[in-house]
Amino acid sequence: MYNEKVMHEFTNPQNVGELEGANGVGTVGNATCGDIMKIFMKIDESDVIRDVSFQTFGCAAAIATSSVATSMIKGKTIDEALKVTNAQVVETLGGLPAQKLHCSVLAEEAIKAAIHDYLENYKNKKGA
Repeated sequence: MYNEKVMHEFTNPQNVGELEGANGVGTVGNATCGDIMKIFMKIDESDVIRDVSFQTFGCAAAIATSSVATSMIKGKTIDEALKVTNAQVVETLGGLPAQKLHCSVLAEEAIKAAIHDYLENYKNKKGA
């Protein structure tokens, strides 16, 4: 069902766990399948994502997409991270079964949710 890259990311995920001192946190879920993704970010004053991690409750595809998505955005600006699409996540993984594509959508949404949290609850208040 899953290709070798997906299985590698599932069994050896990168950036796992809660990130202490995160200033952007985004949680998304899919009620249909039960997958829940939480992404933590440490974003510096220049809007660069210095560190990122995830906690995901879900299937192999959900964990693999979380791992790849966090690796894709580490070191990027928030503007660059906002341009990451679920299609790019799937491409990086070498594909996903059609019934698991929603996991890549969750990864994209979790990135956006964490950045939104940073902008609304940290950056805007810091400047106020």
